Amino acid sequence: MIVCKFGGTSVASAEQIKKVASIVESNPARKIVVVSAPGKRTPDDIKVTDLLIDLADAALMDGAVTEKLAAVMARYRAIAEGLHLGEEICQIIQADLEERLQADASNVELYVDAIKASGEDNNAKLIAAYFTSIGMPARYVSPREGLIVNELPERTYALPEAYTQLAALAKTDEIIVFPGFFGYSASGVLRTFDRGGSDITGSILSAAVRADMYENFTDVDCVFSANPKVVNCPVEIKEITYREMRELSYAGFSVFHDEALMPVFKVGVPVNIKNTNNPSAAGTKIVSKRATTGRPVTGISADSGFSILYVSKYLMNREVGFGRKLLQILEDENISYEHTPSGLDDISVIMRSTQLSDEIEARILRRVKEELYADDVEFRHGFSMIVIVGEGMRHNTGLAARAASAISKTGANIEMINQGSSEVSLVFGVMQKYENQILQALYAEFFATVTA
Repeated sequence: MIVCKFGGTSVASAEQIKKVASIVESNPARKIVVVSAPGKRTPDDIKVTDLLIDLADAALMDGAVTEKLAAVMARYRAIAEGLHLGEEICQIIQADLEERLQADASNVELYVDAIKASGEDNNAKLIAAYFTSIGMPARYVSPREGLIVNELPERTYALPEAYTQLAALAKTDEIIVFPGFFGYSASGVLRTFDRGGSDITGSILSAAVRADMYENFTDVDCVFSANPKVVNCPVEIKEITYREMRELSYAGFSVFHDEALMPVFKVGVPVNIKNTNNPSAAGTKIVSKRATTGRPVTGISADSGFSILYVSKYLMNREVGFGRKLLQILEDENISYEHTPSGLDDISVIMRSTQLSDEIEARILRRVKEELYADDVEFRHGFSMIVIVGEGMRHNTGLAARAASAISKTGANIEMINQGSSEVSLVFGVMQKYENQILQALYAEFFATVTA
C-alpha cells in the first residue's frame, strides 16, 4: 500500500486535481490520499487558508462575513465547475462553512483553527466526489474517525490510540481521501498541527497502516543540497536519511516539515518526495540507511529569526541547578529553546524570536537578575542558524575547520557553534545579514569542487 499526500499547489485548481487523479489511478497501490487546502494557482494568488483566516477575522470582528465567505466559495466553485461536478458539492461546502461560523467563539484560537481546517476538510470532500465521478470509487474519511490528538494546552500530536484506530483503513477497497492538518481530541475538540500539518497527517496514516511507501507530492522534482533561490543550480539529492532530512527541515528546508518524519521513522516507512507536475521524475527518497558517498556533506540549510538570551555570572559552573532554574523561567513564559551553548561563567539560550515580545523579555530579564543574581543578562536579536548536515561527517576530519574558514572569508563572525551528539549536523549561529553569503560560501567549499 502507498499513502500519498498532495500539497496546496497540487490541489489548487481543477487542472491540478486532474493531475492528482491521473497519478492515483496510475498505481492501484495508492489507496490513501491525503490532501491540503487549495493553494496558490499563480505566484500572486491567495491561498484558500489565507481566505479562511480573513473570514474568521471578519466573523470575530463584526460578523459581516458575506463578502469573505463569497471569496472562499468562489475558489471551490471554480474547482467544482472545472471538474464538471454539480452544485451539490458546493452546497455541502457552504453549509459546512456556515455551521463553523456559527460555532462558539469564546476560545478564539480554537474558533479560528476550526475555520482554517475547513480548507483541507472540504477539499477532501470535493476530491473524493471527483474521483468517484470519473470511475475511481473513493470515500472521504473525516479525522473524527480515528485521528485522535491530545487535549489542550500542549502543542498538538497524535495519541497512540490514533494509530490503532487508523490501522483499519488498510483494509479498504476504495480510495480513501483524508484531509490533512488536523485531528480531534477525545473530548471532540478540533486541533490543528503545526506548520506542515498535512505532511504530519500523511506520515501518521502511513505509520498506522504500515504503508510500503509514503509519497509526498509537491511542486519540485526533488530535494536540493541547498536553497536554489540562493545557490545557483545546487546538487540534487537522490537519497537521504531520516536524520539528515530532519536536521535540514528544522533549519529551513521548506519541502518537508521536520516533525512529519517521526511517525514514519519509528516504523521504518520510506518516504518519496515527488513532483505532481512531473510524476515520472524519481524524486528524493528518505530512508533509514543509505549507501555512503565520497561527499561528507549532504545538504546545507539556513533559517533566520532567532534570538539569544545571554547570561553571565562568575562561578556559574559551580552553582548546582543554575541551568535548570534559567530554563524554568523560560518554561514559565511558555518558551521553548533550540540550543544552549555555555562556558564557565556564561550561558546562551537560543530561541525563535516569534515567541518573544517586549513584555516577555522584560519579565525574563528581571527574573534572571533578581532570582539568579546574574552579573549580566541581555537579549540579542537578528540571528540565523546555518546547518551543515551529512551522515558522512562523523568519519571526516577537519570538516568544522573547513566550514569555519569558509565562513570567515565572508567577513561574518561566528556567534555560536554546536554539534549534535549524533554527529550528523553542525550548527553555526551568525548574524542574519550574512546568511546568504555564508550559504554560498559553504556550498562552494563542500560541493563546487565535487562532481555530482
